[in-house]
Amino acid sequence: MKYTLAIHGGAGTILKEDMTPALEKAYTQGLQQALQKGYSVLEKGGTSMDAVIAATVELENNILFNAGRGSVFTKTGLHEMDAAVMNGIDMAAGAVCGVHNVRNPVELATAVMRNSEHVLLSGEGADVFARTQKITIEPDDYFYSQFRFDQWQAMRDSDDVALDHSTQQIIDKKFGTVGAVACDMHGNIAAATSTGGMTNKNYGRVGDSPLIGCGTYANNKTCAISCTGHGELFIKAVAAYDVSCLMEYAGMDLQDAMNKVVNEKLVAINGEGGMIGVDAKGNYALLFNCEGMYRGVKTSDGIEEVKIYR
Repeated sequence: MKYTLAIHGGAGTILKEDMTPALEKAYTQGLQQALQKGYSVLEKGGTSMDAVIAATVELENNILFNAGRGSVFTKTGLHEMDAAVMNGIDMAAGAVCGVHNVRNPVELATAVMRNSEHVLLSGEGADVFARTQKITIEPDDYFYSQFRFDQWQAMRDSDDVALDHSTQQIIDKKFGTVGAVACDMHGNIAAATSTGGMTNKNYGRVGDSPLIGCGTYANNKTCAISCTGHGELFIKAVAAYDVSCLMEYAGMDLQDAMNKVVNEKLVAINGEGGMIGVDAKGNYALLFNCEGMYRGVKTSDGIEEVKIYR
């Protein structure tokens, strides 16, 4: 049985001319490490769920990506993180939004799925649950990076918000989220997504990442999807579930269904970003309608690649 892992680290206006060789190398290495961490779980016969968690934790621990340690600053100078996981074999799901000081939000989302009767916990309640589950908590300074702080300082006195960005000129154009999808050797699939949201976000804003069917979805009958993009539009499009619907009800394959959602339906409502997906046969697709997406894939039949640009 073919097994596959795909990952993403955000999408948007990611141009080679805006990237230093050192930064490009760091992003590439970060993606490769996450890919290897998740794939090694599959290689040893582990589950797709454990593989996507392992890969996503690795990305959350990398300060370059807007999730976990690298999360952006909110209007109040804090970090509010969202994450979700979903298991294709039984459609079990768990998610958290607006959590603080949690080292790995994807692990907290997993605990919600495995150890509670709920799907989505938010804010203070999710933080309390994290402590009951012995989830690792870190002080504020763990999440501090000069790069993110400078981003926030540039706009903290305005009511503007910014999706994650790498230079001031493209302030609204990089969507920082991380995620993974996998098909294991038993033909079971899973998805995970994690994000720090928008720089300078206000009012406890929540995007698509922790919303099942919008930014994260998995069903063995169809696909496992993790999205990255302008969350409000992905919510309106119910983007991840729409791919599943096109496969289930219109008989499309994974590539065609994802292409219709990413390059037609989202484009029609100015929804910029991308998604990664796998099906239960180990097929994969990594699609985006913007300049770039940090992405990687590794399969048991010898495909291995990490890419950034279109």
